[in-house]
Amino acid sequence: MSSPPSISRVETARGIVHAATRSQLQAYQPWREAFARSFTRLRKDARYYAIVEDAILQGFDYCYLVVGDSSGAVLAIQPFFVLNQDILQGAGRLSQSFAAKVRNLFPRFLTLRTLMVGCAAGEGHLESSDAQLGADITAALHQALPTIAKSFRAGMIVFKEFPAAYRTAMSGLSANGYTRVPSLPMVRLSIDYASFDDYVAKALSKNTRKNLRRKFRDAEEGGPIDLQVVEDITPHLPEAYPLYLNVYSRSQLHFEKLTPEYLSQLGRQMPDKVRFFLWRRDGKLVAFSLCMLQGDSLYDEYLGLDYAVALDLHLYFYTLRDIIQWAISHGFKWYVSSALNYDPKLHLRCHLAPLDLYVTHRSRIANFILRRVLPKLEPTRNDKVLQQFPNYADVWGTP
Repeated sequence: MSSPPSISRVETARGIVHAATRSQLQAYQPWREAFARSFTRLRKDARYYAIVEDAILQGFDYCYLVVGDSSGAVLAIQPFFVLNQDILQGAGRLSQSFAAKVRNLFPRFLTLRTLMVGCAAGEGHLESSDAQLGADITAALHQALPTIAKSFRAGMIVFKEFPAAYRTAMSGLSANGYTRVPSLPMVRLSIDYASFDDYVAKALSKNTRKNLRRKFRDAEEGGPIDLQVVEDITPHLPEAYPLYLNVYSRSQLHFEKLTPEYLSQLGRQMPDKVRFFLWRRDGKLVAFSLCMLQGDSLYDEYLGLDYAVALDLHLYFYTLRDIIQWAISHGFKWYVSSALNYDPKLHLRCHLAPLDLYVTHRSRIANFILRRVLPKLEPTRNDKVLQQFPNYADVWGTP
């Protein structure tokens, strides 16, 4: 998008909110510090959003909301993007099958032009960890977004996948026209142990310990699997990217699709935040994982596997062991993993890290319908394993 619509500047009771392109923000100090000055120095800072905008296209129009107070000081810069969103994307197979038949006649059935506040490749964050300041930012956005969405010809407005820690700051949304529903949660695992073996011995059940040892023994019978950890994956992309596509094509739920440029630029522009784990057997790459670093937590973001050997070698568990062992040896206390594949994570004693969607529509009639339909379409209701996690109630309630 060359420039945002001129109308996308709104005065609110909390100050002025206006939309800007990244090129308009490049020389702007608050943008260079965005998401890097908060209490955890978020791993996905301004550099990350620039990489996503340049490398993950998919018809997304990227832009940024600048929230300023009455004196003109910048409170926050909140990225957003505009797309045509299938509201049945996370629904069950029956709903999707019905929609597919209708779309043979009406291609845009239940596909809405949507303004999404947050990140196209990852969870969203407010640019403040302070609950009161977060509430002020949210209140300003709440008042300004209908006008800004209209200028972008978007009917639906979504705050995409914000961690449950923001629920207090964002409560003004769900109390005033927005519907809060869960997205598929990430998981967290305490790894405050002396080693991976120490974690297995102290945290896991006897059956799980026995099962893991058998998997690791089977994997190593055919020869060693060598691990390499690098900051820049560019030299390995011809081998690595097809492995990512293998996993992507098998997933039932898709949103963003990574590109080779995205993977390359991450390591080159953010070497302080990124590590790529590469596993080779007989010199051939059989798995890789993209991980990011934030405080005392290691985030396991994306996985690539060679399915010709992945199941026989139990590569999912093998790679997980090596990542956790590396994290422990480098002083990390938490392992955080992206959504899906919940069954092994349950047995490894992970806990859910809930993510929330806040959804509204500029049309009162459409929003009336959405508030009643969305809880029946949200994706967590279709995954029975999630309900077995000890903190499943946090997905809807207050952690």
